[in-house]
Amino acid sequence: MAKRKKKQLKLDEVGYWSEVKLDIVRDYAKAYSTIFSAPAQRKFHHVYIDSFAGAGIHISKTTGEVIEGSPLIAVSTDPPFKEYHLIDSDITRVDSLQRMFGNRRDVRIHHGDCNEIMLSDVLPHVRYKDFRRGLCLLDPYGLHLRWDVIRAIGQEPTIDMFLNFPIADMNRNVFWRNPEGVAQDDIERMTAFWGDDSWREVTYQTVPTLFGPEDEKAADNDAIANAFQERLRKVAGFKNVPDPMPMRNSKGAIVYYLFFASPKPVAQHIVSHIFDKYRNRGAT
Repeated sequence: MAKRKKKQLKLDEVGYWSEVKLDIVRDYAKAYSTIFSAPAQRKFHHVYIDSFAGAGIHISKTTGEVIEGSPLIAVSTDPPFKEYHLIDSDITRVDSLQRMFGNRRDVRIHHGDCNEIMLSDVLPHVRYKDFRRGLCLLDPYGLHLRWDVIRAIGQEPTIDMFLNFPIADMNRNVFWRNPEGVAQDDIERMTAFWGDDSWREVTYQTVPTLFGPEDEKAADNDAIANAFQERLRKVAGFKNVPDPMPMRNSKGAIVYYLFFASPKPVAQHIVSHIFDKYRNRGAT
């Protein structure tokens, strides 16, 4: 029997907005780990979690050069985290992470669906009662994340979370002017991400026509993001959710919103300062 050809690794090419996000994660990871490495906080075991870790490196669309991805940034943070969890569903990316970090006992690399792995293998080991604390990056490539993961993080007051809110994917595949043509699997992906179908009430309004009432898209991107911000507070249970940072492409269109959520007000203060630092950086 012929051997199956091994899939080759293809590095993601990332725009400058992703480089901004990586710099934000870099700054906050250092501040976070510095706090929990202080003598007064050393009873806590602080971990870093990357749920869509990728290959560890990317290609910059701006320069064409190889740049550090979030796993490499996190593992290089000084002072270091006590433990790292890196998750990806693509075996070629997992193999890349294994080559980078496979010999480190503090790095755990998971292959599979992050929604399942987070709930079964990662979050149960970051409990408040066990003096565990964590910083989690949820950076899906699109609508590939389930609300039950977000809510599980919010219900346990131990984890600070960065979240990519993929508004471009939503607009492209779900938030059509006339929702009747949207594919059922895209509707299901949206509902799984949002947690229920209340996104319809946020996004659409019923308008009268000659042929009877019809739903049409009414909310703009900011209104949808604001509604999700309230869900993070009131439904997921995060006490501190600053206004998200819109990440724009070279044409000024919002690609996604970068959310941050935390149980601690000091974390919101730190992130708001970092967001302000990078808010006006971008293509000229």
